Amino acid sequence: MLVYVAKSALADLAVDAVVNPTNSLCVFSNQIGESLRAAGGEEVEREAQALAPIAVGAAGVTTGGELWARHVIHVPTVEEPGMKAGVENVRRATRAALIAAERYHFSTLGLPPFGIEPGEVPLDEAARAVADELKAHRQLFPQTVYLVAPTEELANVFIEALRNLTSLG
Repeated sequence: MLVYVAKSALADLAVDAVVNPTNSLCVFSNQIGESLRAAGGEEVEREAQALAPIAVGAAGVTTGGELWARHVIHVPTVEEPGMKAGVENVRRATRAALIAAERYHFSTLGLPPFGIEPGEVPLDEAARAVADELKAHRQLFPQTVYLVAPTEELANVFIEALRNLTSLG
């Protein structure tokens, strides 16, 4: 698996699928969900809500609507809107996204930071959790993962987490 840090907006990636960290009800109430709805259209949220409830640790897949990405993998990090995610939920959501990418044979995946809203998981812990799950995922798909970092600070945190891994195998 090739892993890159992309200083970009998730909605701007032309990949097989982007990952939407959401809640079990698939109400797009965080910045990432709102940006995907704005760029992809209301249908992305409607399709996701038709799959609800999705358990934390599971994933649902929809079309990408008007996004450059062909699909969206929706992975709950919390059960209800407004709840706070912990680092274990970041791990479970990352794992669910990677398993969905394998199941649907998505070669390229855009993965944003999970659980870093104010009061949730510190950036470095969230990045380490994602890096650990990438290392543990030893399947054919996805072949390329873009860790999406809209800010320089987040890009540096992802880069540091990846450096601390001995190998992505």
